[in-house]
Amino acid sequence: MVPILTQDELDFVSHSEMQTERIGVRLAQFCRPGDLICLEGELGTGKTCLARGVGRGLGVTEPITSPTFIMVNEHRVPGSHLCFYHIDLYRLKSPQEALALGIEEYLYGHGVCVIEWAERARQVLPQEHLWITLRHVSENKRSLTVTATGARYQELLGQLRSNAFGLGSL
Repeated sequence: MVPILTQDELDFVSHSEMQTERIGVRLAQFCRPGDLICLEGELGTGKTCLARGVGRGLGVTEPITSPTFIMVNEHRVPGSHLCFYHIDLYRLKSPQEALALGIEEYLYGHGVCVIEWAERARQVLPQEHLWITLRHVSENKRSLTVTATGARYQELLGQLRSNAFGLGSL
């Protein structure tokens, strides 16, 4: 499937778990401290797989698993001051619970923040972010819609578009 593009959006299909993880690795190459990547999708759509790819792409060497029960995993990137904050909001009942969790410390910290089930706290997240919606297409295929809100995230999306698909700016 040919990716659908606008300046603020990229829509494509991943054909395997490995390909979804590789997209995360490629995205991480352009991330910098303070970046926020929000993941939305049903169970089993590949949110953790994509997050694992981002962590690997940043240089995290320890295992990256979903922090569903502890809600936040903080990974230090070896040989760097950079952190990878992997947050899972599946168990939240309200956006206020995210604030009680201290999510702001991670959102405005010195790391790259990836949030699974981000839609559960949409009201308390910064307006500017990269939002990735994952959907089931078939047993192994997933549709990914990447939406950039804000100049920084349009830049990040453009870098991903160019690196992953060889497509220039729009």
